Amino acid sequence: MRVKAYCQYISSYSSVQLKSMGNAFGVSPEFIDKELSRFISLGKVNCRIDAVGGVITTIRPDTKNAQYAQTIKQGEVVLNRVQRLSRVIHL
Repeated sequence: MRVKAYCQYISSYSSVQLKSMGNAFGVSPEFIDKELSRFISLGKVNCRIDAVGGVITTIRPDTKNAQYAQTIKQGEVVLNRVQRLSRVIHL
């Protein structure tokens, strides 16, 4: 639930201060920093934390690159299947 709440809050802004986000959720900025760091490392939240400046910057996922990567993966799967099939046919 917290991941979803953080994502919704962060997606509304291009950047937000740790202090203001902590105030919005009723927790300390240190708690937000620790928890977001964990969620970012797990890939659940798309943002970057500048601990020195106390700012959280939203990272907008690039759909074109994701589509490209997915197409490449699917192409590799098809290529591997064709290679396996050609080995079976030549035997």
